[in-house]
Amino acid sequence: MSARHDEDVPTGPGVGNGNAPVREPSTVTDAMDTAARASRERELLKRYHRFGDERARDQLAEEMVPLARALAGRYTGRGEPLDDLVQVACVGIMKAIDGFDLDREVRFSSYATPTVLGEIKRYFRDKTWALRVPRGLQELQIEVAKARDKLTTTLGRGPTVQELADAVEAPFEEVLQTIQSQDARRTRSLDEPTGEDVTLADSLGQRDPDLARAEMRVLLDEAMDVLSDRDQEVLRLRFEQDLTQTEIARRVGVSQMQVSRIIRASLTKMRSDIEREPVEPA
Repeated sequence: MSARHDEDVPTGPGVGNGNAPVREPSTVTDAMDTAARASRERELLKRYHRFGDERARDQLAEEMVPLARALAGRYTGRGEPLDDLVQVACVGIMKAIDGFDLDREVRFSSYATPTVLGEIKRYFRDKTWALRVPRGLQELQIEVAKARDKLTTTLGRGPTVQELADAVEAPFEEVLQTIQSQDARRTRSLDEPTGEDVTLADSLGQRDPDLARAEMRVLLDEAMDVLSDRDQEVLRLRFEQDLTQTEIARRVGVSQMQVSRIIRASLTKMRSDIEREPVEPA
């Protein structure tokens, strides 16, 4: 019985002890699956490029959706919905299908990856900026975002601007400007609610003290029209240039007493014109 039992027990290096190597049948299986998928991709590409089979093109595009989703997932958390990025990635897949050269000995997914990533980067560069930002800053912003993600994982904290500049090999000022330009991706409506019965406009700016005097300036400008050129000049010298009555008298060629009378009379005329009831048009 023992001999029979011994024959049934597998023998060989590492068998029957705690250090036995783990069998990895999945490695072989994965390799076979990969080869099968690559063969199917090429077959669909042949049907499309050589025979114009649009169904083969659509089928390959559908089978590449997981790749598109995986590549789009690299850019999540940057202000754009994942579904939108997947759609952009799928556009890249279609462009890769159309541009694939059957004579190249390369797997389609390897060829498509840089095409899809380029399409996503162009989307961020051209379509997601609410304000016009130089293309160089847009492209640098993508590199900075990737470096920030990597450094945050490596350092266990958010990187400084200088650390980001070193990582992307760009000047400190350009990286800082790139970070600040991220606000240009989105605009906010002044009517956006920021609290109960409060909008964004209510929290911006401050009261302009000159605004309250704007109406008075209009009234004064109109009232000045009732004065002669000499009287207008006297008022300007007194209230705009802040000259004394003696200085005004020498400049205008009248006595200081006359200047005093001109000022009083002019102000009275202007007050009467301002307080006069407006005439209704016929």
